[in-house]
Parts: sequence; structure tokens; C-alpha cells
Amino acid sequence: MAKEDAVYRVTFINQDKVVEVFVNHVYQSDIWGFIQLEGFIFGQRSELLVDPGEEKVKQLFNEVKSSFIPTQAILRIDEVERSGVAKLSEVKGNVAQFPMMPPPRKD
Repeated sequence: MAKEDAVYRVTFINQDKVVEVFVNHVYQSDIWGFIQLEGFIFGQRSELLVDPGEEKVKQLFNEVKSSFIPTQAILRIDEVERSGVAKLSEVKGNVAQFPMMPPPRKD
């Protein structure tokens, strides 16, 4: 799924919050049932205005090399032209997680 210089916007649920991050790489993880995110992209520190929502997301993923998000927590993955502002917001409306699926059996 990864391409050279690709930017992906990934939206997922984490502890009753909707998190939107921008990453360079999205993979199906070797850990069954997880999506692997790498190369987190945040706004430049030289900006004069600081977005408190983005700062919370930066703290959440501070020094994270790779993050494994459960597949059922993923709401959406989009390939975008350029990165935007990472967001952390409350769950509003009828947002539901994908139902859990049992792991494959080894018969």
C-alpha cells in the first residue's frame, strides 16, 4: 500500500476519541488484526500559531517509530496530496467500530 512520497490520512478511534493523523507508510501488520502506521507527519515547529488539538496528538505519538492500530478501530484511510493538521476530537453522532472478527483457526 505504500508508495514513494505518498501521504496517508488515517482516522481511527482511540479511547472514545477520534484521532486523525498523517503518515508516510500504512501496512497490514504481521500481527493479525492490526494496521501498522509509520512516518508520522506533523506541522512545522516554526509556525507562530499552535493548534492545541495537534499538540495533543503530537504528545500521544511522541517518539513513536511505528504504531499498531487494531483494524476494527480504523474508520478511514485516504491517500492525500499533502499532509494537514492532525486532530483529536470527541466521538459525535453514530460512529461505530467495525465488529470484532475471531482470528483464523489453525486446523
